Amino acid sequence: MNLMIKLSVVLPVFLLLASCAEIKDTGRAIGHGTRDVAKKVGHTTRDVTKKIGHTSRDAVKAVGDKTKEVVKDIKDEDDKTDQ
Repeated sequence: MNLMIKLSVVLPVFLLLASCAEIKDTGRAIGHGTRDVAKKVGHTTRDVTKKIGHTSRDAVKAVGDKTKEVVKDIKDEDDKTDQ
């Protein structure tokens, strides 16, 4: 009888501890998955932002270069008409 009482106390405690370890492992897996996804999203956002920035810079530079060419052409035409 004494053994039955011990088993009735020890078995539920053991099962409770085993389920806690399983819950902890599941939580860790979810946490690591969330971390990895957030990291990937962050890196993708950074890469897209960098690409947009470089494209904008290149477009502004191209407009500036064309503007310089037009201004030079206008000055050259003015110089020709003044002569």
